[in-house]
Amino acid sequence: MKLVVLERNSAGTDIDVSCFEKFGEVDYYPNTVAENTAQRVKDADIIMANKAPLNETTLKDAPNVKLICLLATGFDNVDLAYCKSRGIKVTNVVNYCTSTVAQHTLLLALTLSEKLAFYDDYVKSGTYSAQDRFSNFDRAFYDLEGKTWGIVGMGTIGRRVAALAQAFGCKIIFYSASGKSACTDYERVEFDTLLRESDILSLHCPLSDRTRGLINKDAFARMKESAILVNVARGPVVDTQALYEALVTNRIAGAGLDVLEREPMAKDDPLAQIKDSTKLIVTPHMAWASVESRTRLVEEVMKNIEAFLAGENRNVVNL
Repeated sequence: MKLVVLERNSAGTDIDVSCFEKFGEVDYYPNTVAENTAQRVKDADIIMANKAPLNETTLKDAPNVKLICLLATGFDNVDLAYCKSRGIKVTNVVNYCTSTVAQHTLLLALTLSEKLAFYDDYVKSGTYSAQDRFSNFDRAFYDLEGKTWGIVGMGTIGRRVAALAQAFGCKIIFYSASGKSACTDYERVEFDTLLRESDILSLHCPLSDRTRGLINKDAFARMKESAILVNVARGPVVDTQALYEALVTNRIAGAGLDVLEREPMAKDDPLAQIKDSTKLIVTPHMAWASVESRTRLVEEVMKNIEAFLAGENRNVVNL
């Protein structure tokens, strides 16, 4: 069999992917964009990808493709209907980075709420050494205990974040963008209530027609001025320009982002103008990427291939 790994570096070069070679000949590409996808997959039986577009345009000249394995949970880069019409099965990987993304969510929220960037700079700049008192708390910060933590998307990651935030003494509320959540462990509220009551609002929902631009200018207008927004879901869930305006006008207190509308960050992204890390922290879509998570990712893709070859449907998203 011919296997093609379109974005080998998406798993990290420190992670061994040689396990794929037991299935056949493997072509590895560090990264792949739309312009070179079709050429690279034309002889493939199995394609492994992350963000490369896989649709009629890129697959029409690849007659042998039987399976697409995504090195990710999301599958918005794949035309599922077209693949189904071709008899191509598409698999994803689920629950491999739950603990890591939840950990990063808390990290962003705590770093912003405690103004850690300010205090770290205060010490390293020499200002602390030059003062005559033992402490400094010029930038006010507050306990998480007693605060309301709002969540959009009470799936596996949302639930893990809820449990961690609850351990800090937070009250948990959530909004179901799909309206189909079966979660009864926490209080489910309407969107307006979520915005008005949340001290910290974290996003863990998939990108869909319901969630695209969900956090927009109107939403920011309804949030507390002391609120912190954390987005570890998908960049387009938040309106970038509206977030920029909310931050520079102090409409909200801060934002922690691991995802952006355009990735990598566009040079003209308005958020790039904000250099104050007590107000905005942006990480490069790495909340999911601990060594443990990336190792699990590769192992799960291998299991998806094994299941397919055994005639089993494992994590197939286009049945």
